[in-house]
Amino acid sequence: MSSVFNKIVFSAALLAIGGLLYTPVQAQLRVEVSGVGSSQIPVAIAAFADEMLIPQQITSIIKDDLNRSGYFKIIDADAVITESAPVNFDEWRKRGAEALVVGSVQRLADGRFDVRYRLLDTVKSVPLSGFSVATPPTNTRLTAHKIADDIYEKLTGIPGAFATRIAYVTKAGNEYRLEVADADGDGIKVALRSNEPIISPAWSADGTKVAYVSFEAKKPVVWVQNLVTGERRIVANFKGNNSAPAWSPDGSRLAVALSRDGLTQIYTVNADGSGLQKLTSSSGIDTEPQFSADGQSVYFLSDRGGSPQIYRINTNGGEAKRVTFNGTYNITPRISPDGRTLAYISRRDNKFQLYVLDLATGQEQRLSDTTKDESPSFSPNGRYIMYATESGRRGALAVVSVDGKVKQKLTVQAGDIREPTWGPFMK
Repeated sequence: MSSVFNKIVFSAALLAIGGLLYTPVQAQLRVEVSGVGSSQIPVAIAAFADEMLIPQQITSIIKDDLNRSGYFKIIDADAVITESAPVNFDEWRKRGAEALVVGSVQRLADGRFDVRYRLLDTVKSVPLSGFSVATPPTNTRLTAHKIADDIYEKLTGIPGAFATRIAYVTKAGNEYRLEVADADGDGIKVALRSNEPIISPAWSADGTKVAYVSFEAKKPVVWVQNLVTGERRIVANFKGNNSAPAWSPDGSRLAVALSRDGLTQIYTVNADGSGLQKLTSSSGIDTEPQFSADGQSVYFLSDRGGSPQIYRINTNGGEAKRVTFNGTYNITPRISPDGRTLAYISRRDNKFQLYVLDLATGQEQRLSDTTKDESPSFSPNGRYIMYATESGRRGALAVVSVDGKVKQKLTVQAGDIREPTWGPFMK
């Protein structure tokens, strides 16, 4: 880990790509959850009527999602209740439930399934939400995630992120894979295969593309890959290192770190590779750019002051201002979707750990209790941060709530898993 800063800038290898876009794999991420939110909402979830007709049970996926969030106490309804059945609210209140989830599944003539769901407020004895979705068998998990998202939002006031996706890099034997999965680790598909490391994947704002660094030209080159069509395009292949791509919020440009003129500096480039513009000019190494939530500035890592720290510069240029002041080694800036919180990795007492900084108050908080953390990434609702760490001498992913109370660990049965990036809300 002591070479993290150098690795980001100077990694080099030869990439050998094989396989097809989105090749399904059998391995699945194993999720372990510890800790709960400061307060948990008790929710009763009844079995959906006739859900045995579909490949995966809707209710079990909903329960797993809400349990994993740490902010709900699941009360098993021990019953099948349709969305149109009469409900004895007093009975559910006595069982401690503040909300009740009911629903049903019906097979349609065209082979799809009509999934109907309803969320009831047992305290006020009124319906809170509900909808009906006609879904093909292959999308039943997504439908369940969307129901869990709706429950999460209606009961917490914050959009749920269960129906989103994550991307990360795994290493098994001599093969590296860029994989995409559901936020719960299911539905893993391979976007890219390599005999050498793949680094720095980053989602586009619309969730259809991923930028990353490959080494097909025997040096780091930034590519953008369309996950729908499989089309790949080079966006930065200049002299020296091309690294650390980060998308602008509107998806029109990328910030990248290039050493084309000597020391690595921050540039911006259009998503098609045109319109290169230099953003920083310093006597140090500037790398790991990250657009602010409003797209008006870029956070980045620099050693211009003598040690790696995080700075911020306007996208129109000008003077860069230092952001981190606690500790002598702060790297990998990531900004929350609302622009209020900065996440980063800090080395203190020879431990690399995840920290967050409230940009308005300057209050800092350590979120992880692991010691070899890398690559933080906010969930699109800003409620959680995913990062890479180590578990049993192997790479693993971890998720922590922004208040530090809820923790998850994601591992694969064999191999390392690194470089996570959490995808956006899908429309």
